Parts: sequence; structure tokens; C-alpha cells
Amino acid sequence: MELKNKIIVITGSASGIGLALATRFVQEGATVIASDRNAEIGAQKAQEIGARFVAADVGQEADIKALIDDVLGKEGQIDLFCSNAGIAVGEGPETPDKVWDLIHRVNVMSHVWAARHLLPHMLERGEGYLLNTASAAGLLTELHSAPYAVTKHAALAFAEWLAITYGDRGIKVACLCPEGVWTPMIQNAPILQQTAVTTDVLVEATLKVLQADGFLITTHETTLKSFQNKAGNYGEWLSKMRHLRKKAMALLSGEPAFKEGDAPRTEGHP
Repeated sequence: MELKNKIIVITGSASGIGLALATRFVQEGATVIASDRNAEIGAQKAQEIGARFVAADVGQEADIKALIDDVLGKEGQIDLFCSNAGIAVGEGPETPDKVWDLIHRVNVMSHVWAARHLLPHMLERGEGYLLNTASAAGLLTELHSAPYAVTKHAALAFAEWLAITYGDRGIKVACLCPEGVWTPMIQNAPILQQTAVTTDVLVEATLKVLQADGFLITTHETTLKSFQNKAGNYGEWLSKMRHLRKKAMALLSGEPAFKEGDAPRTEGHP
């Protein structure tokens, strides 16, 4: 897919990945409709980069429908919808139900609602592209937050299902699965900061896959290798992840990851 003259919608565009994608897509000659729940900052950033702004809370189906209806009413069509907004909240099973519900709505149902209200339009045209932001956590896992790991697995699964079900009907689907990227999302995850890449790296990887009409977008060479290791020896992979989680938690607390006398372990990416 070439982006010039395309109508592109991007949620979660006030900062981070969404803002980086919106900025570059405008530079590529696309008409970009930026959206975010933070109307003040979102509108300011959109104006700065030359995009139109529509406020929406992707945790509410009515807002997503209103966003899509607004763009169809003003621009006439949507060529690429980037369902990008996401949150990272919660820890383990003790996380309150209301938090599980919130992250499920934002990280999973936002993709479902976007597809629900976009597919009739795209299928009628016989073409359209859906770009859903998940995470490498959908392929691997997340060390700090069970709700994040679970919802990102679900987001990837839904993107796969869309690609399988509608791929022969003119609908293209891509899933963005980055590891650590220098955005506010990783400010409390020092383990991710150690290998984080810039948003410029992410944008280039995204453009490469979109131009090739591909599906999976990753930002680190280690991601797919780790995914293969997971599939090849689940037990060994889980053991490495336990080791890595201990290190991640120690970085958060500022304490040594291992006590004197602990058996040495070979460092390896999960």
C-alpha cells in the first residue's frame, strides 16, 4: 500500500507511536485524521503536523462509531484505519475487575468495534486496510502486567482472524508487535528501556510492511527468534522468562537481581 493520497485514521495519536505514525503518514502525502481521548493535546499535535483531529475514547464503542461516521461523512472513505490506542495497567490476578474490564475494552474491544463498523464500508468498496497495534507481548509475554499480556495476545489473535476471514475479499490486515519503544508507555519498565528503539525505527518498519501488504510488523530482530524458541521448547522458554522477570522486578525495586551464591545463569533473550 502506498500512502500518498490515502485517507488514514489513527487512534491514540496525541503521543508516542500514534503521533509518530501520523506525522510520517502526513509527510508521505496522506490525508490523516488523528484521534485521541485527550482532545486538547491531541488537537494541538494534529494541527502541528497538518492532520485533522477528532476526539474519541476507544474504550467506548459509540465513540469509535462516531469517529468512523465523521470521517466517512467528511472524507468519503477510509483507506487505512490504525487502531493504535492502548494502555498498560494492572499487575496480577489481584488486579480489580474494573481494571481488567478497562484494559480489555481499550486493548481488545477497540479493535473489534473498529472492524465492526468499518468492514461493511470496506467490503462494499472491495478494499481496505486495518492496522491493529498489539505488542511483542502478544507473541511472547509481558513481565509486569498480566492484563497487558492477556489483552495483547487477544489483540494479535483477532488480527489473525480478520486476515484469515477477509483476506480473500480485498481486506488487508497488519498487526504491529513492537518490543520496547521510547514512548511514555515504557517509563516504568527499565527492562524494556535497555533495548528500546526510537519511534523512527518503528515507523520505518511499519512503512516497509504496509508497502509490501504484509501482516506482522516487529521492531527488534530478537522478537521472531524468541517466538520460535517459545514454540520449540516451551519449558525452557518459561524458565528463561522466570529468570528475566526476576531481573525486571529487581530493576524496578533497585535491589540486586540475584543473591551471592545463586547459580549462574546464561543471559538470553526470551
